[in-house]
Amino acid sequence: MEYNTSKTHLQMPEYGRIIQQLVERCKEIENRDERNEMAVAIVDFMGQRNPQLRDEENYKHKLWDHLFILAKYDLDVDSPYHILTQEEMKVKPKRMEYPKLQGDFKFYGKSILQLIDKAIELEAGDEKDALIQVIANNMKKSYNVYNKEHVQDEVIFRHLKDLSKNRLDLTVLDSLEKSKIYYATNRTNKSYPRNNPKNQNNRKNIQNNKNRK
Repeated sequence: MEYNTSKTHLQMPEYGRIIQQLVERCKEIENRDERNEMAVAIVDFMGQRNPQLRDEENYKHKLWDHLFILAKYDLDVDSPYHILTQEEMKVKPKRMEYPKLQGDFKFYGKSILQLIDKAIELEAGDEKDALIQVIANNMKKSYNVYNKEHVQDEVIFRHLKDLSKNRLDLTVLDSLEKSKIYYATNRTNKSYPRNNPKNQNNRKNIQNNKNRK
């Protein structure tokens, strides 16, 4: 009986031993044209065995990279893509930079920074004032959701100044509730109070119509 431990080591177990054996057979073919033809067939077979790869971007390129990994980079065939060497495959990717928002401001999100940059670029006027107040309102909502507590407007004003490096200032406002933009962005989310005479009249009219039927 032949045990797996005595067989050739699988470079990529997810492809199975059959594909590994095909790759080893391909390396033994002397005729280059036949070797190229078999390499293409193996790549197609690898795609059939792992159909989930087809949902990924440049999946064909990945299959060819996997082919050379299976061959231990010892396969002389014409690849339609750049053939990575074993040394290139071992190179670690560059370290990703952390987002700018850190510490006390991370819950505001990157989109707030983009809006702040946009507001700074605008010339002084109604458009700029409206955008600044929209930013402050969204900052307040994000703060309340993340910290699960009500935040005073003065805190939002201070954070906005810090994030904009003192280039955006809302300290001239007593509160966000007194700004026109607050009512414009929140009016659609508010319903009339139950004791509103207009609502009571509407309910009476609806009930009268039902009684007539």
